[in-house]
Amino acid sequence: MLPASLDLASLKKAYASGSITPKHLVEEIYRTCENNPDKAIWINRLSLDQLYSYAERVESRGISSQPLYGVPFAIKDNIDLEGVPTTAACPAFTYTPTKSATVVQKLIDLGAIPVGKTNLDQFATGLVGVRSPYGVPRNPFREDIIPGGSSSGSAVAVSAGLVSFSLGTDTAGSGRVPAGLNNIVGLKPTKGALSTQGVVPACRTLDCVSLFTLTCSDAAEIHQLTEAFDLGDEFSRQRTTTSSLPTHPRIGIPAAKDLEFFGDKDAEKLFKESLSRLRLLNAELVEIDFTPFRETAALLYQGPWIAERLAALSQFHAKHADTFYPVTRKIIESANNITATQTFDGIYKLAKLKRLTDAQWQKMDILLVPTAPRPYTLSELELDPITPNTRLGTYTNFVNLLDLSALAVPAGFRSDGIPWGITFIAPAWHESSLLTLGSQWHTLVGGKLGATNNSMAHSTLASAPDLKDKNRVKLAVVGAHLSGLPLNSQLTDLNAKLVWSGETSKNYTLYALPNTTPPKPGLVRVTKDGASIALEVWEMSVEAFGTFVAAVPSPLCIGSVSLATGETVKGFLCEPSALEGAKDITTFGGWRNYLSQQKKS
Repeated sequence: MLPASLDLASLKKAYASGSITPKHLVEEIYRTCENNPDKAIWINRLSLDQLYSYAERVESRGISSQPLYGVPFAIKDNIDLEGVPTTAACPAFTYTPTKSATVVQKLIDLGAIPVGKTNLDQFATGLVGVRSPYGVPRNPFREDIIPGGSSSGSAVAVSAGLVSFSLGTDTAGSGRVPAGLNNIVGLKPTKGALSTQGVVPACRTLDCVSLFTLTCSDAAEIHQLTEAFDLGDEFSRQRTTTSSLPTHPRIGIPAAKDLEFFGDKDAEKLFKESLSRLRLLNAELVEIDFTPFRETAALLYQGPWIAERLAALSQFHAKHADTFYPVTRKIIESANNITATQTFDGIYKLAKLKRLTDAQWQKMDILLVPTAPRPYTLSELELDPITPNTRLGTYTNFVNLLDLSALAVPAGFRSDGIPWGITFIAPAWHESSLLTLGSQWHTLVGGKLGATNNSMAHSTLASAPDLKDKNRVKLAVVGAHLSGLPLNSQLTDLNAKLVWSGETSKNYTLYALPNTTPPKPGLVRVTKDGASIALEVWEMSVEAFGTFVAAVPSPLCIGSVSLATGETVKGFLCEPSALEGAKDITTFGGWRNYLSQQKKS
């Protein structure tokens, strides 16, 4: 069987404990895929012998020298993998590359193992995930719902738990819309941050390699390992700045008149709930004028940039136009009606709109939008293959035109069980801010990772807490003070900030204490038979910490708690006398999991 979870933290623990090896893992992934052949996730999947070859190479080099030791990943089939055909979902276009794309080779050198090439909307043209002669990857939540595109197979592979992460591409939203529809994280880095050498172009000036992961911490690690300037890619760029999330980030939200859900009341309700949740993260919500962003989005397919798609495929199209998927051909050939004059008019209009959006960025640090207005069914796409696709790009099409970075994160589920997501957007090179906020957000929302049965309990933020600031105090909480729980306001009222979410070291037990209102757990340090317990680390001023500690009632107390990272912070512990009549809930791994089980029973 596959490990309980393929997120990086869980997989690293499994390898470190010796409970699994890379060779065993790829064998289990291969068997799982073989037993589910009708999902249309893959266009070319590696043979067992090929997987063994990669795994054996990884094992021979050892775990210490490979940050991504034995981590399985999928590759969108418009990105080259040496010796494996690249189709871009067009059989007539197929070629077999003699070397891997720069980003793929970098991952392999770091110890990651490619599992195969995934399905996509042909030539990465579409946000629906159904425009492929290789079939439609089935959404793991409901097979009648589109998977999202164009990186459909890459998103489904991560959500279904077949790989730890996957590579997609994102020109109009292809690395974000599928994330929202599959309950996973989708990072669209700054243009040029990840090399596009070895990627079949859609729009060369806009294309980005994107990342699909189960958690924001995974996206942060993979992004950090793969971002690099590539002289071989003329659109590669050097990082020009770094960013950190402000203590009280200003989150821009579109004015109510600019929000469009196309009649989906569930989506509208979830967005409003997201705004309420953001206040728990000390965010200041600021209404902005979304008009110039919306008008920029319209330029991507209604302006001259559609001609760039034809330019990328002009030689192939001239000889093989009849091999294109019908909808894809119609879209690309519409470029024949665009004149040079119209192209320059479009460039001028974009410059004007960018100036207008720059004014809005003076009001905010991060922009929040729905990832997609609403989901669509396969039958709706059969009746109208164009309109739903256009609507799916409402909140994504403007991002690359305006040189922004973006992070799609889960935001709950509709009443019918279909996942829904939001996207945080920031200026170029602000991935760190996005991933920190995204981690805090994802921890707050909780729930399962992708379509697997694994929860967010053990996930960490994009970086471990910095424990060196003597003017600030870190406090670990394990119970009613967790984000969204009844006593969390005691922290936020003191302007405390959530800085990390993870686990204790393996030296603790957790008890449900009797006769407490609201219900509270007790954390106890033990010398043997302990376990790791899920927690959050909050940061506050020394003065606020003194005020907080003075109000802590018996039998709880504040002591020192050791984290899974090896650091020690102040945190809630429990007096031994309070354990009489208490229930040992250590096996649940944390208070949230215990409360969730209580609701079910």
